[in-house]
Amino acid sequence: MQELSNLDVRDIETLIHPYTNLAAHRETGPLVIERGEGVYVYDNRGKRYIEGLAGLWCTALGYGNEELVEAAREQLAGLSFTHLFAGKSHEPAIALAEKLKEIMPGEPSKVLYTSSGSEANDTQLKLVWYYNNARGKPQKKKIISRLRAYHGVTIATASLTGLEACHSDFDLPMARILHADCPHHYRYAEPGESEAAFVDRLVANLEALIERENPDTIAAFIAEPVMGAGGVIIPPEGYFEKVQAVLARHDIMMIADEVICGFGRTGNMFGSETFGIRPHAVSVAKALTSAYVPLGAVTLGEDVYQAMLDESRKIGVFGHGYTYTGHPVACAVALKVLEIFERDDILGHVREVAPVFETRLKALASHPLVGHTRSRGLIGALELVKDKESKAQYDPRAGLGAKVAQLAQDEGLIVRNLMGDIVALCPPLIISGAEINALFDMLERALDRAHDWARRELS
Repeated sequence: MQELSNLDVRDIETLIHPYTNLAAHRETGPLVIERGEGVYVYDNRGKRYIEGLAGLWCTALGYGNEELVEAAREQLAGLSFTHLFAGKSHEPAIALAEKLKEIMPGEPSKVLYTSSGSEANDTQLKLVWYYNNARGKPQKKKIISRLRAYHGVTIATASLTGLEACHSDFDLPMARILHADCPHHYRYAEPGESEAAFVDRLVANLEALIERENPDTIAAFIAEPVMGAGGVIIPPEGYFEKVQAVLARHDIMMIADEVICGFGRTGNMFGSETFGIRPHAVSVAKALTSAYVPLGAVTLGEDVYQAMLDESRKIGVFGHGYTYTGHPVACAVALKVLEIFERDDILGHVREVAPVFETRLKALASHPLVGHTRSRGLIGALELVKDKESKAQYDPRAGLGAKVAQLAQDEGLIVRNLMGDIVALCPPLIISGAEINALFDMLERALDRAHDWARRELS
């Protein structure tokens, strides 16, 4: 283990790190990132890494993009801040809302800004409740999420999130939140069950859940097109089509959480396009600004907007919003991001290099530690197992996935270990074919080293 530096000690004594084993962190210290360029980041010791998760699924245009830096600088120099409260506005917020209405899925009527994906999904819950109060259905308030979903970490959105670590000892989930099945065929299909049969079983279970709870009490179903932090889980063909048919029969809104999939990740501008989702409302964040500054947004339909007008007439004000709702610097950067997407045909580039990514990832299925690989566009994962035939995994306390991530980091590649010994990949969308091959070369070496370690330590 590398000796802790003064900077490492300062970190340990001052910071709380999200999604980190805080006790182990006191021994290992942080990886201090100092700068970035393209798909690479550099630590404070000068070592270079391919950022194989685009930060946290978000730096779509990579690091050090001068156009984005200049867009932020120009806006800071002109109007560093104003707000949208009490009818005030500014041109970047207006222009960005116009653009989002033009490109986002569904039939968006209006845009409401937030500062993050968690805030966006939290806002979705509030708007759904507000809407149903306005239309005289005060009992229609329950929200269906899914096991292994990730929708944020506020009290409400952590409740939507279907991961145990986000609930344990936080006294979550809160009331009104339901969790349907996770559409992960590899892990949850019954023996010999085809993907089509698996989908039919999950949809039947969803229908039964709705009937058991009473459809008149259920307001919305929220879903990521690809479940990100839950394991990069890609739904089987036909899943969303059949789910939406159930929702339509019971007057249940479909909310698409596009925080990870939005803006090119799956090879289309939005994951909803890739998987045939027709949402009533959409949440976005992350790649909207390529993560250069925080910004999230929700779109809402005309029916919800009309209900909000009715409530404003009754109450006198729409009592929701954040200090940084529609921050002018964030909106200016987002506008530049969308300009670059169009001008440089980022979607075309993703579609061009995605087959290289998919081919290299699929090839890892033959590795002794890999039970399953999956990808769509430039997001993918491999699932580590002890036995390929039975799909049995190592004891989670052994930390095989964390070991692979650490060995990949030693090789110069940053990946993320998710629950169930899953290693996730989500590089910046600007990555080249050569850089994809370099990424997988490093990952292969890390897997080989992890296999040797497992035979020594876990047998």
